[in-house]
Amino acid sequence: MSNRFAKLLYAIGCAGLLLLLSCAPKGAKVVGVAKFVSHPALDALEKGILDELSASKADYKVDLQNANADMNTAAQIAQHFKQEKVALAVGIATPMAQALANQIKDRPVIYSAVTDPVAADLVESMDKGGPNVTGTSDMTPVREQLDLLCSLKPSIKRIGNIYASGEANSVALAEIVREYCQEHGLEYVESTITNSSEARQALLSIAGRIDGLYLGNDNTVFSALSGIAEVGIDKKIPIVTADPSSAETIPVLAALGYDYYRMGLATGKIVVRILNGEKTSDIPAFLSKENEDMTFVLNLDTARKIGISVDQSIIDRAKVVISDDQLVRK
Repeated sequence: MSNRFAKLLYAIGCAGLLLLLSCAPKGAKVVGVAKFVSHPALDALEKGILDELSASKADYKVDLQNANADMNTAAQIAQHFKQEKVALAVGIATPMAQALANQIKDRPVIYSAVTDPVAADLVESMDKGGPNVTGTSDMTPVREQLDLLCSLKPSIKRIGNIYASGEANSVALAEIVREYCQEHGLEYVESTITNSSEARQALLSIAGRIDGLYLGNDNTVFSALSGIAEVGIDKKIPIVTADPSSAETIPVLAALGYDYYRMGLATGKIVVRILNGEKTSDIPAFLSKENEDMTFVLNLDTARKIGISVDQSIIDRAKVVISDDQLVRK
């Protein structure tokens, strides 16, 4: 399926769902749902939330917003939700969730795809929700992802990492990558960005100094992943990311991480519980540890283009394999 066609199907699906939600009875509760930026992972998560809300058959309407990776817009959306007195606000990705939590104090705020909600000052503990905040975390298995990169290129000695310096989750993940490299005797090379337009150049600036590239949960980076992948293929750099959703349509070598649609469904279940009267303080942060919620995507076409031979044992572990322009789900 082409990236363009996939996006068209997604748009049609969301449009149809929003039309259905807009037909809710007069006086129905309004649920504000806002994502920081549009990219495959967050789009899939958003769809999961909307699907779960639709299945609940509750009386509500959805106010859907997108900050387009702009913090000022995120703050404006938060102010809009506050002024509209939405029954509940959902923030998809750390910057969006922080914007909502900073402004909305008198009604529930549900975060989703927040790597470290404690470090992001959204809750005090993963074991308990806050007075008006709770949600789902996507703390990604960084060490497993780096193990994967090293197994795909056993000769690797220098690992690159590109991330947005303004995203709290990305800074936290970068520290884990740095520690991993120190523990394994690898050189750590990083390049930070402030917006998505800098991402391609960020890789070009370090391409000659790295043997492989790791990309963690970074919304700014993932919104520019196509350009990064192009450079990776041109420079023959293996790229492993934390976003399987993007990896199905963008030619990185591999991705290991959460199924973001399933995370959206889990977030939607929390939203329904809150709408039905439960308190955020009684709902701890949700972090899935189920294997079925994780996905490993492997692109053999990209492997061939960059000169990497993938061991059969690794191919056997993948849940999604792309070869000869065909995507196969196991």
